Amino acid sequence: MCEYCGCRSLTAIDELNREHDTVVNLVGRVCDAHRDGSVTRMAELAREIAAVLGPHTQVEEGGLFPEMAAEFPEKIAVLEAEHRRIEAVLAEADGPFLADPTWPERLIKTLGLLREHILKEQDGVFPAALAVLDPEQWEAVEAVRARVGSRVPATSPLT
Repeated sequence: MCEYCGCRSLTAIDELNREHDTVVNLVGRVCDAHRDGSVTRMAELAREIAAVLGPHTQVEEGGLFPEMAAEFPEKIAVLEAEHRRIEAVLAEADGPFLADPTWPERLIKTLGLLREHILKEQDGVFPAALAVLDPEQWEAVEAVRARVGSRVPATSPLT
């Protein structure tokens, strides 16, 4: 995780990172459920991941990514395409996942992509954003967050 550049000192990036941390923990629980053969539990956890990623992705794609796209168009396009791939497999947790014997393995593979995606953002996009965005652009990111909220509770200053 990015700790060296100071990007966590910005509320917008800290919130995105907290959501990443929550998702990574949930991914670990999905892997445990997979190992235990509990496809139903995998689907429950996939729905939790999707719930966290919903507003998270809106902040990235409605606030952060548009501000970064002029500087890094190809990288942003790849990240957005990965969002679609991840969302598609997670969405199957609301459907007939029990009838599809390939879904558990596809979910595990997709969660591997999600972990790599998180690293790209934390080690690439977020530090780059810190370097290139101006205060007005950060305000645009914050405005999206204010509109969509978060599924991860804010941490108290004592934690």
